[in-house]
Amino acid sequence: MWFAEGNQSAGATFTLLGFSEYPDLQVPLFLVFLTVYAVTVVGNLGMIAIIRISPKLHTPMYFFLSHLSFVDFCYSTTVTPKLLENLVVEDRTISFTGCIMQFFSACMFAVAEAFMLAVMADDQFVAVCKRPLYTVVMTPKLCASLVASPYTWGVVSSLTLTCSLLALSFCGSSIINNFLCEHSVIVSVSCSDPFISQVLCFAIAIFNEVGSLAIILTTYISIFATIRKMPSAGGRQKAFSTCASHLTAITMFHGTILFLYCVPRSKNSWLMVKVGSVFYTVVSPMLNPQIYSLRNKDVKESVRKLMNTKYFYFNHFTYIFLLNSTRILWHYGYPHFMVIHSFIRGISLEC
Repeated sequence: MWFAEGNQSAGATFTLLGFSEYPDLQVPLFLVFLTVYAVTVVGNLGMIAIIRISPKLHTPMYFFLSHLSFVDFCYSTTVTPKLLENLVVEDRTISFTGCIMQFFSACMFAVAEAFMLAVMADDQFVAVCKRPLYTVVMTPKLCASLVASPYTWGVVSSLTLTCSLLALSFCGSSIINNFLCEHSVIVSVSCSDPFISQVLCFAIAIFNEVGSLAIILTTYISIFATIRKMPSAGGRQKAFSTCASHLTAITMFHGTILFLYCVPRSKNSWLMVKVGSVFYTVVSPMLNPQIYSLRNKDVKESVRKLMNTKYFYFNHFTYIFLLNSTRILWHYGYPHFMVIHSFIRGISLEC
C-alpha cells in the first residue's frame, strides 16, 4: 500500500525556507558558505590525495582518515550546493524526489561518519594499548572490514528511514522551515499519520548515537588508563597528542548532534536548529581536515615534501583552469574577462 501512497506523493513539491527571513544577509551568507564549501572540497580531497601519494602515510590510521575525509566531502556536497542555490534564487522549491534523495544521502553519510569516528577510536585503542601488536592486529583485511561497516550500516539506516517516509502521503506544495530535507521537517508536512516513521527514526537515532558514543567512551577509558601507566612523560605527551585531533573531531560532531536533540522544537528555537544544522553539515566537514593536518607532523611533512617533488603540479593546473575559465566566460558574453585572460597568458609567456 505504501508504494501507492508514495506514487501519489511523487508530484508534491517542498519549499526550503532556509535563511530567507534575513533578506539582507543572503549575499553575505552565500559568500561565506561558498568559501566554506571551497575549503571543504580542497581540504578533504587534498587530504585523500596526500594520503594516497605519500608512502609514509600508508598506515591504518591514515587509511581511516582518508575515508573520514571522503565521507565529509560527500556529506557536505549533499547539502551545501542546494543551500547556496537557495541563497541566490527566488524559487526555493525542491521536488519530492529531490528531497527524499537529499535526505537519503545526508542520513547515510551522517551515520557513516558517526561510526567511522568510532572505528578510528578502536584504531587509537590498538595503537596505544596494544602498540607492539599493532601491525599484527590491524591487518589490511581487518581495516577493510572496519571501514566497510560504517558505510553498510549507513545505507541500511538511511534506506529504512527513507522507506518509512515513502509510506507517507504528501499533498501539493509544502513549506519546510529549514535549508535541508531532514526527517523531522519532512514528516511535519505529511498529510498522513507519521507516528510509525517518527518512532522508527527515534529508535535508529538513539541506537546510532548511543552505540557509537559507547564504543568511543569505552575505548578512550582504556586509552587514558594505559597512558596514565606510562613511565615517561614524553610517551604520555606523544600518546595524548595522537588522540587530541580525534577527540576534537568527536566533540564537534557529537556535541552538535546532542545539542540539536536537546533543543525543544518551538517556534523561537528554529534559528538555533538551523545554526546547529549548518555547523554539523557544512562547517564540521571543513574543519576536520584542518584539525588533523595542523596537529599532525606526518601530514605537514608529507605536504612539504610533495610541494618540492615532481608530483606537485598545482601551479600548472591552476594556470590551465584560470586560462580556460576566463576564455569560456569571454566567449559567452563577458568581455571584461578578455583582459584577465590576456593578463594570465602574458604572465605565463614571461615565465
